[in-house]
Amino acid sequence: MGFYGHMTRRLLAVLLLLAALTAACGALTGTPPDRARPGDAESRSAPCEGTGDDFPGDVVLARCLTEWFWSRQFQASGGTYRPITRFVAYQGGDGPACGGRPAVPENAFYCPYGHFVAYDVAWLKALYDEMGDGAVYVVIPHELGHAVQAQLVDDFRFNIERELQADCYAGAALGGLIRVGVLGTEQGDEEELLANLQAAGDPTDIWLSPDAHGTPRQRQQFFARGYNDGVDAC
Repeated sequence: MGFYGHMTRRLLAVLLLLAALTAACGALTGTPPDRARPGDAESRSAPCEGTGDDFPGDVVLARCLTEWFWSRQFQASGGTYRPITRFVAYQGGDGPACGGRPAVPENAFYCPYGHFVAYDVAWLKALYDEMGDGAVYVVIPHELGHAVQAQLVDDFRFNIERELQADCYAGAALGGLIRVGVLGTEQGDEEELLANLQAAGDPTDIWLSPDAHGTPRQRQQFFARGYNDGVDAC
C-alpha cells in the first residue's frame, strides 16, 4: 500500500505534464492547494495549527487537515473515523516493519497492522524540494486514503483498484478542504500536484500485478475525479 508501485522516482519535465493534460489525462477544476493561508485554519475552526511555510509544517498540516476532513465525512454519514495510531518518519531502510515486511526506502505506506502511516523523510523532502510542496499534499492524503479504506468494506479484486481509489480519496480530501476554506491556493499548484502523480505512475497498464498503482494518466484521472466531484465519486 505504498505510494509507488513499479517505479520509485521519476521526476518529469513540466512540458511532459502539460502535454499529458492537453491529452485530457485529468484536469482539476480551479486551482488545487499548495498550503494554508496564514490564519485560515484558525479562523475557520479547523483543529490544526501552522500555515505550512516549510517542509515540516506542510507535512504536519497535510496529515492533520486530511484526518480532520475524514473525521467530518464519517460523522456526516453516521460513522466515526479512527485516526491513525502513528505517523512515522524514517530514513532509507530504517523504517518500521509492517506485518513482518520491512519498510521500503524512497516510499510512503499505510500499514493495516497497527493502523499507521510511515514515510521516508529524505525521499519526501527531495520531492518537495524538486517538485514543489504539492508532493506532500499528494503523498500523505493518498496514504491516509488507505487508512480510510481499512475502515470501510474492502472488496477490491486487484491492487490497482485500491491504489486508484486512494488517489481519488486524496483528491476528494484536498478539494473538500479548499471548499470549506481551510486550505488556500497559489499559482502553479495544479501543475505540482499532477506532476507528482505523473512521476508516480506505472510504466505500463498491468492490472494483474500485485503492486500495480496505475499509469500516470490513470492516477491523474482518479485524483481529478475526487477533487472535482467529491468522495461519492470515488
